[in-house]
Amino acid sequence: MTTRTGEPAHGPSDPIASGRGVRDRSPGLHRRITLSAVDQWWVLTTRSLRTMARYGELVIAVIAPFVFGLGFYLPLKFVMQMQGIDYAQFLMPIIVLQSMAFTAISAAQMASQEATTGLTSRLQTMPVAAAVPLLARMTASMVRSVISLLAALGFGYAIGFRFSAGIGQAALFCATALAISLVLCLGADAIGSLSRSPEATSQALTLPQLILGMLSCGFVPEEGFPEWIRPFVRNQPISQFSFAMRDMAQDGVTWEVLRPSVFWLAGLFLICLPAAVWASTRRK
Repeated sequence: MTTRTGEPAHGPSDPIASGRGVRDRSPGLHRRITLSAVDQWWVLTTRSLRTMARYGELVIAVIAPFVFGLGFYLPLKFVMQMQGIDYAQFLMPIIVLQSMAFTAISAAQMASQEATTGLTSRLQTMPVAAAVPLLARMTASMVRSVISLLAALGFGYAIGFRFSAGIGQAALFCATALAISLVLCLGADAIGSLSRSPEATSQALTLPQLILGMLSCGFVPEEGFPEWIRPFVRNQPISQFSFAMRDMAQDGVTWEVLRPSVFWLAGLFLICLPAAVWASTRRK
């Protein structure tokens, strides 16, 4: 259907496509008001959050840290106590990191769902700023990350974890966790945007993060691994993040301990951001 001016007559129910389809009161005239990039971002972000709520992903973001944490805390608590380790303090960083990794898997599923259902292609034909869909997905993912982080900290306090290095180090702990989540979500979004199956994407991303988590110093000290694999365990990013975040919660982190985490974050960001932008804006 077209107007007398030859332009498509969009309905008012499609605000992104038609700019809310505002009609001029003069007979035979039709004008369109294009939504600003901020309005487009808001519409798409709220859409993603509603989808998360509808499918129970926000509930899972709360439950997952408790289930995952108990699965390791209960069987290993007494073993670690015999070695003089406060396991609640020791375990907390990896619980947070695994929660952030699960958020990244959700981000990949979201991007894959939008790509396979044709929403990504449709948005590219509309007057939507190129960066808005990616920004909206990242915003929704960060909301889930905050919820999951709060749930993980709630679990930690229930088992005895405490921030003993002051509010500044506690804030740095939370900021580091969210920065890691953002980088992981960017990389996962790129993979999801290129995937043809949300389910296969989720399965493909779950295994690597579990393997890296298990082969890290997040659950047990470095001395608990065979000597031949210790260099990898010690220097891989999850272990370095765990070292830094553990110090943030206890005595305060030094630059010497924090530096490897900063380098890992910067390197991953330089890879994941361009990949996510390219995957989100490419035309099929």
